[in-house]
Amino acid sequence: MIHTIFFLVCFLASVAGAICGMGGGVIIKPVLDAFGILDVGTISFLSGCTVLSMTTYSVWKGRMEKGRAENKGVRLPLAAGAAGGGLLGKRMFSFAAALSPDQNRVGAVQAACLLLVTVGTLLYTLYKDKIHTLHVNNKACCLFIGITLGVLSSFLGIGGGPINLVVLFYFFSMSTKEAVQSSLSIIFFSQAASLLSSVVTGTVPEFPVELLALMVGGGILGGVCGRACNCRMEERTVDRLFLGLMVLVILINVYNISKYGG
Repeated sequence: MIHTIFFLVCFLASVAGAICGMGGGVIIKPVLDAFGILDVGTISFLSGCTVLSMTTYSVWKGRMEKGRAENKGVRLPLAAGAAGGGLLGKRMFSFAAALSPDQNRVGAVQAACLLLVTVGTLLYTLYKDKIHTLHVNNKACCLFIGITLGVLSSFLGIGGGPINLVVLFYFFSMSTKEAVQSSLSIIFFSQAASLLSSVVTGTVPEFPVELLALMVGGGILGGVCGRACNCRMEERTVDRLFLGLMVLVILINVYNISKYGG
């Protein structure tokens, strides 16, 4: 039963995420937290590994396709910052977990942070036509932005998804194609650094290996199906689905805050 739940959550979240171009991690983590089957540390690790696998597939798929956007002047420092942010986010999570023996408090902090960034993402999306965007080219600024996104990705175990896209739209005035490719780079390097840190420091939690295999398989399969569905859907429908998912994530995080903080 547990295996089925984890597979379906990863599959359906990845389908919806791929359709909207937001990835599935921002849905997978809070939904699995809400079920309360495993502790928040284990779910964060499993969610991060699933997101990394999905991103690796997407990066490979993007390299196989022609016409992908190139913006190396910005993307390279963003990716480097994301790797450093991934390590910092992992240390922050370990510090928060060590600070309180009660894993529920850590879960409440994660849910509260995710709630704030999701609300911010929703508000930006609703009013994006009225917001003047920037054209940041300074490499130090790019590095700092990459670090910030890497920390969020690693600490929350969500990958980045819509949060990355909003930041890239606002600070760099990127097209959707450029933002998606840059977001994939940020997610890949931040999650890879976080996973490497867990392996090196020996902080990998115990979990059934077959559970991770099912999550990774469901995530990749959902991504493939979601991309196929995206090609057949109208843009207005995709936009509505995106807003609906943001509202759903907000409600789930409110539930998780009350659950873990109560």
